[in-house]
Formats: sequence, C-alpha cells, structure tokens
Amino acid sequence: MRESVLRLEKFYASPLGQAARDMASRRLQTLWPDLAGRNVLGFGFCGPYLEPYQAGANRIILAMPGAQGALAHRGKRGIISCLVEEDCLPFADSTFDTILCVHGVEEAPNLQTLMKELWRVCRPEGHVVIIAANRGGLWARSDRSPFGAGRPFTRSQMRAAMRAVGFHPTIWSGALYAPPLKMFSKGGLLRGSERFGETVTPGLSGLILVEAIKRLYVEPDMSEKAKSVVARPRFGTSPIANRSSASHR
Repeated sequence: MRESVLRLEKFYASPLGQAARDMASRRLQTLWPDLAGRNVLGFGFCGPYLEPYQAGANRIILAMPGAQGALAHRGKRGIISCLVEEDCLPFADSTFDTILCVHGVEEAPNLQTLMKELWRVCRPEGHVVIIAANRGGLWARSDRSPFGAGRPFTRSQMRAAMRAVGFHPTIWSGALYAPPLKMFSKGGLLRGSERFGETVTPGLSGLILVEAIKRLYVEPDMSEKAKSVVARPRFGTSPIANRSSASHR
C-alpha cells in the first residue's frame, strides 16, 4: 500500500519536508539547470520538485499512482496532474524528453513493470532521474518521513533495476545526510550537515539520485569485469610449411 497523497502533502508543508525538498532539489538542479522547451513527466509525488521548472518547460505532467491518490496541481496550461495505473501509463510511446520519479519506486508493487513503462514513454536518448531512499541512510529507517515507507535501495540494486529495462545510469549523487529530526531542518545546520556528509560519509546519504539515459541498446557494464574463456588453438605436431612440402612429394 502506497503512502497517501495527503500524508505526502502534509510532510512537504512541514519544516522537515521543506528541508528534504530543498536539499534534494539542490542536487537535482546540478543535473538539470533548466528544462527549457522540454516535455516533462513527474511520476509519484513530484510537484514540489518540478515547480521551479514550470516557467521554462514546454509541458509538465504529474502522474500520480492510483494507490497513492492525486492532488490538483495547476500549471501555465491549467491542471497538470492525473491519476494513473503504474503498469499502464496513459501516454504514447516516446512522449517525454525528461522524466522525474520521486516516491515512485519504493512502494511499486512490480518494480520492473513500472520501469518498463517509464522506459516506453521516454524518448530515445531521453533522460530520467530517480530519487529514492538509500538503504544505508537514516531516512529509510525512520517513520518521520515518507522516505521510510516501502523498500529502500542501494546503488547496485538501482543500477540493476534500470539496466534491466534499457536505462543506462550515468550520474550518481546523494542528499539528506542529516538525521530526519526537526532540529536539523534549520538552514545553517542542514547545509553544514550536507557539506560534511558529501565530503566524509558520501555513502550514508538519506537519498540516492541517479540520472540515466534511455538507450535502444544496452551498453556493457564497465563496473563488472567481463569474464571470457579463450580456447587455446591446436596446431599439428609439425610446422605448416613442413606439412605443405610433404604433401607435394
């Protein structure tokens, strides 16, 4: 069962939720400085993260899973949110240039099916960013935020899930190194915790962010050494030249 859209809305209206959004958006904006002229899909609960891109993007659609519920978000063309079934997104193939997924994968009943649908609606060489709870971080172990719901991921688990459907991960990042406590939501303390975590404990972020490209072919995974067996050639007991000369006698 997914987190209710009402709880998600309440969380992002709180100081802790605003801090989480700000720190994740800080990393997201290094990946996507702007989305000018692009068609953008937000899957899960992406309104707080895509709001800064509203003015420049050609179109933004917020697709919210049926088990989560939906809120009416307004953009420059009217209501931009819709309720969807995650195993059958109501969009044509290759519709979106860019896809953001937040609060989408942790509680997906069938992760591979969801990934296939995101791959289908993304254009070739399009970009997808997934923000998910980090299995090694403190936010995945706390009920204070929606990031503690569902299953968190390690980088290797996320890489495997994306590559299985044809996404090629290219850039990794992390956010939320401070514990999920209200006292750490204050600006100076929060930013200091982020700088410390990025430098000293980069593997213990509360969230992992990965950007991937939709490829129509799967590139070899350079993180794993390919193992192949090369058969040793078998030659005769006498040199080729000698055998050739013997055959002409």
